[in-house]
Amino acid sequence: MRFLLTRRWILFLLAVVVLALGCVRLGEWQFHRLHDREQRNVWTERNLAADPAPVGDVLAVGEPLPVPKEWTQVTASGTYDAAETVVVRYQTRDGKSGVDLVTPLRTDAGPAVLVDRGWVATQNTGTKPDDLPQPPPGKVDVTGWVRVDATGDSTQVDDRSTRAISSEAIGAGLDYPVYGGFVDAETESPEATIPLVPVEEPDLGEGPHLFYGIQWWFFGALALFGFCYLVYDELRKARTGSAGSSSGRRQTTST
Repeated sequence: MRFLLTRRWILFLLAVVVLALGCVRLGEWQFHRLHDREQRNVWTERNLAADPAPVGDVLAVGEPLPVPKEWTQVTASGTYDAAETVVVRYQTRDGKSGVDLVTPLRTDAGPAVLVDRGWVATQNTGTKPDDLPQPPPGKVDVTGWVRVDATGDSTQVDDRSTRAISSEAIGAGLDYPVYGGFVDAETESPEATIPLVPVEEPDLGEGPHLFYGIQWWFFGALALFGFCYLVYDELRKARTGSAGSSSGRRQTTST
């Protein structure tokens, strides 16, 4: 066992321990993500089952939507500001390229709420349609689900187009107050002349986090097992070599 005290084996052991601990932490991270996903699903199922609430009871101007309230169904009445429609690029449905159209709805209560009215097909995911389907004119009643704003560089608005919806980024270009968060439209009354494909409902699956967590822990256990096997193999070779040397000495002595 003296070989374990050599510099090479000590460094090897340290590397294996670091690798195993890293795998354990990555596994714990995946299990933590699984717990978060399960909690979000509980909130989502509760919100989807609740009765619709007025948009002003759920969203507030200049304040982000709390995550536990996402997918709450709301109602809003007002007039669309069609001239301020923003195109959300890189949206696909069933493998087809398209965009989502987000239009501010100036509510009767005063503030506007951003409404993702739905999806329309385009030639590719990065294009902006030349002739956008228009929202219903005049007074409109909208029912839909509130969503949390996206964050990061993808929310930047350029020439009324973006890659992700943020009420803060879009609202910065408007001259009236905007509720934080936005609404995925389910219905509009009256309906638009050219209807859009409605937004998709949330995925309530748990994702691959459990499998990934078990996989990382397996990799950590495999690293430790591999090290132990190499130690065993080294000991076996040493014993075999010692036995061979002893046998050779006995044969020489007897001769």
